[in-house]
Amino acid sequence: MVVDEIVNVTADTIVGDLVVEVGKLGLLLNTLGVIIVLWVGFQIVNFIINRKRIRLIEKMEKRVDRIENKLDTLLKRKN
Repeated sequence: MVVDEIVNVTADTIVGDLVVEVGKLGLLLNTLGVIIVLWVGFQIVNFIINRKRIRLIEKMEKRVDRIENKLDTLLKRKN
């Protein structure tokens, strides 16, 4: 009889501990998911900002090329 109680208490304790550990694992996965979502959001914002910067640089390059061509033509006329 005493052995049955020990086995039952041990089984209940093991199941309870298992539930607690699975709960901890679920909380860890939930936290990891939130971190990944935040990281992806940050990367999207970075991509948008960098794309705007690249477009601005490309516009500046076109302007510089146009000014350079005008200067070349002026220098050719002068000589």
